[in-house]
Amino acid sequence: MTAYALAQVHSVEFGPDIVEYLERIDATLDPFGGRFIVHGGKSETVEGSWGQSGTIVIEFPDYARARAWWDSPAYREILPLRTRHMVADIVLIEGVPSGYRGADSLKH
Repeated sequence: MTAYALAQVHSVEFGPDIVEYLERIDATLDPFGGRFIVHGGKSETVEGSWGQSGTIVIEFPDYARARAWWDSPAYREILPLRTRHMVADIVLIEGVPSGYRGADSLKH
């Protein structure tokens, strides 16, 4: 089942470390089948207090590969390039199966 790494970026300080991080992250995703499906872009908070921060969503084939990417030595190596210059909330979350309907959540 598809899984996602979801980030709500509160602030980012652009500079050489962030540039290097962005230049290197795709190589860390490739072995795990990860790909960006949202990376900033136009957004509008229509309810709640999401704010005008940036949103990033990375898709993986399954939760195990999302977690393996997060824990991988390649990603751990570049992680400080981001964390020194970005404040964000990040979650790994499992998707739902194909054909899922909202009422399916009532079956649990």
